[in-house]
Amino acid sequence: MNLDVKKLPDDPSHLKTIVVEKQKKILLLEEHIRLLKNELFGRRSEKHLPMEDDPQRGLFEDPDDEQNLEPAGEPAAIDVPGHKRRKAGRKPLPADLPRVEVIHDLDEAEKQCGCGLQRSCIGQEVSEKLDIIPATIRVIRHIRYKYACKECEGVDSNQPAVKIAPAPKQLLPKSMATAGLVAHIAVAKFEDALPLYRQEKQFARLGIDLPRATMASWLIKTAGHLLPLVEICNREIRSGPLINIDETTIQVLDEPGRSNTSKSYMWLFRGGDPDRPVLIYQYHPSRSGKIPLNYLNGYQGYIQTDAYKGYDALGRQKGVVMVGCWAHARRKFAEVVKAKGNVKKKGLAEEALDKNGRLYALEKQARRQGLDPLGIYELRQEKSRPILDDLKAWLDEKSIKTPPKGLLGKAINYALGQWHRLVRYIDDGRLRPDNNIAENAIRPFVLGRKNWLFSGHPRGAEATAILYGLVETAKANGLKPYPYLRYLFQQFPFAESEADYRRLLPMYVDPSLLDPPIETLQ
Repeated sequence: MNLDVKKLPDDPSHLKTIVVEKQKKILLLEEHIRLLKNELFGRRSEKHLPMEDDPQRGLFEDPDDEQNLEPAGEPAAIDVPGHKRRKAGRKPLPADLPRVEVIHDLDEAEKQCGCGLQRSCIGQEVSEKLDIIPATIRVIRHIRYKYACKECEGVDSNQPAVKIAPAPKQLLPKSMATAGLVAHIAVAKFEDALPLYRQEKQFARLGIDLPRATMASWLIKTAGHLLPLVEICNREIRSGPLINIDETTIQVLDEPGRSNTSKSYMWLFRGGDPDRPVLIYQYHPSRSGKIPLNYLNGYQGYIQTDAYKGYDALGRQKGVVMVGCWAHARRKFAEVVKAKGNVKKKGLAEEALDKNGRLYALEKQARRQGLDPLGIYELRQEKSRPILDDLKAWLDEKSIKTPPKGLLGKAINYALGQWHRLVRYIDDGRLRPDNNIAENAIRPFVLGRKNWLFSGHPRGAEATAILYGLVETAKANGLKPYPYLRYLFQQFPFAESEADYRRLLPMYVDPSLLDPPIETLQ
C-alpha cells in the first residue's frame, strides 16, 4: 500500500506519535512471525530449561516429546567438573518375555588344558538378543454334532427330529470374527493409530481378504453391544470427586443437515475413583457449553478444564468448584520465549517460568516421597502457597508496565484472569496443578485422527468414542489394551446383570484372568 504523504500531519509531535505507534505494531508483528517460525521449524517441546543450563543440552532431546508438559525431571547423570553426562547402556529387556536358551559350549578337545588336566567351568557369560515371530493367524473350527433317532425319526415324540449341540455364545455370532480378531483390529486402530485401510493391506499380505468395510461394521456392532458398560462408566464419572474435561475436533461425514467439511468434536471426561479412573469419550456435532452442562447435570465436586468459555456455565452450578490448568498458563509464557528467537538474555517470561518451575518441583517432591493427599495438602500449604503469593504480586506489578496486546501481556493477563482457578489445586491433595491427564488421554485420539482423517458416519464416530474410552480406561488402570479387550469380548455375551457388567470393566476386572493359555481362546 502506498503512503499518502498529503494526509500526514505537519506537526512534528504528531508525526513522532505516528512513528511510535507504527514501531509498536511492527514489533508486535515481528514477535508473532518469530513464534510462527518456531512452531513450523523450531523446538516444539514446552519444557523450560533454566538459562544457566548447558545451552547444548537441547541438541540431544527429542523435539517431538510433548508427553509431559510439566518441567522434566533430571536424568540419571554422572558429575564431572564442568559437565553432566547421561549414563550409558541400554535398558534390560522385560522380564516377562519368554526366554529361549541357546547353549554355546567348548568341544571336549578344547576343554583339555595344555598341562594335561581338564578345565573346570567357572561361570558363564550371558547376552540377550531380541527376536520376533510375525503374527500367527489361525482358524477356529466350531464343529457341532447333530443327532437323530433312526427308529422313529421323531414321529413318536414331541421333540425335534434332529438335535444339535448349541452354538457357542459370541459377541458377533453371525460373523467369522473371534474376540481375539476384533480386539486386534480395535487395538491397532485406537491404540496404534492404524487406519482400517492399512490393516486391510496387512491382512492381504497374510493371504486374508478382509475389507475395511467389514472391519468397520464389526467395530460399530461391537460398540453397540457395550452400551451397558458405558452407562456404568457414566455413573462412575459423575460420582466424583474430580472430573477432568477436554475436547478436540473431528471430521464426520454424512452428518444430517451438515456439510462433510463441518467441524465436529470429541469430548473427553475423566473421573471416578482416583485409584480407579474412568475415561469417557463423546462425539458431538458442536462445541457448545451445553454438552458438558447436560452431561454433568447434578454433579457436585471439582471440575478441571482449560479456560474455554464453554465451561464457565459449569462453575455456576451449585456444588461445583472449577480448577484451572497451569500447563496452559505456562504455555503462554513459553510462547514468549520461543518468539524471542536467538536472544539469550533472560527476560520476564523466563522469570515467570522459573517461578512456576518451583511449584512443579514441589509436586515432584511429593511424588518422590509417596505422600498421600493429606501430606500433599500440607506440603502445598507450607511451601507452594508462598510461591503463589509471590508470583501473584509479580504478575500484578508487571501487568501495569507490559503492553496488553503483546505476547507477554497476553500471558500475564491470562494468568491473572484465571488466577482464582489456578490456585485452587492447593486446597485439596487429590487435585493436580494442571489438566495434563486429560490432555494426555485425548492425545492418542489426535494422533489417530492424523492417520484416519475422518469418520465416515456418525455411527462410526460414536463407536470410536466408546472403544477409545475402554482402551484409555484400561491403560489408566494399568492394563494392556489387547488382553483386556480380548477378555471383554469373550466374556461379554455371558453377562446378564449389572454386577456381571461391572466385573468386566477395566477398573474392576481381575488382571489374572486376562492372559489365558492360547489353546483356550475362541
